[in-house]
Amino acid sequence: MKRLHQCRGFGVQSPFGYSFIRYVINEHYPYYAYADLEKSMPYIDKCTRKLGKLYFRIANYLQPKVIYDYCPTSDAYNEYFRAGCKKAVIVDKVCDYSEVGLARITLTDNCQYEIDNLLNCGNEHLVIIVENIYRDTKSKDLWKSLIADERTGITFDLYYAGLIFLDKSYYKMDYVVNF
Repeated sequence: MKRLHQCRGFGVQSPFGYSFIRYVINEHYPYYAYADLEKSMPYIDKCTRKLGKLYFRIANYLQPKVIYDYCPTSDAYNEYFRAGCKKAVIVDKVCDYSEVGLARITLTDNCQYEIDNLLNCGNEHLVIIVENIYRDTKSKDLWKSLIADERTGITFDLYYAGLIFLDKSYYKMDYVVNF
């Protein structure tokens, strides 16, 4: 229930936060690639497809050069990333973290090292997608620590995943959004 009041950007004072919630997170109009992606991957479940469409919109919005997919759980997400940003290179190992524009991390027992590397890279244009933030108590605690971390900027709690922006030019806020 606490997510409903910000589901369409209502109550969000930041122009960036409002437009990101309204036109990226909760955009409901069909994009050009949705039908093709659904035809090419009819086997994926509803939650994976919903997250895939979100990842498509994020990649389309950011247009990153490098997308880092740590512990890929499904090839479907890479297809959505690729459709959203055709020029992006999708990697599962990184040597230079400063080149990464978008990173997707599934919370596992050994992901803290990778998250710290991404937070320390100094790339203010980096956006980190953290999946399974409510999987268990340890995941919830890690997500709360990432929100409070001084290296992070605006965060969006979408229940299925969290988004972390490292851009410090915006006022640090955590938005809990019904997605």
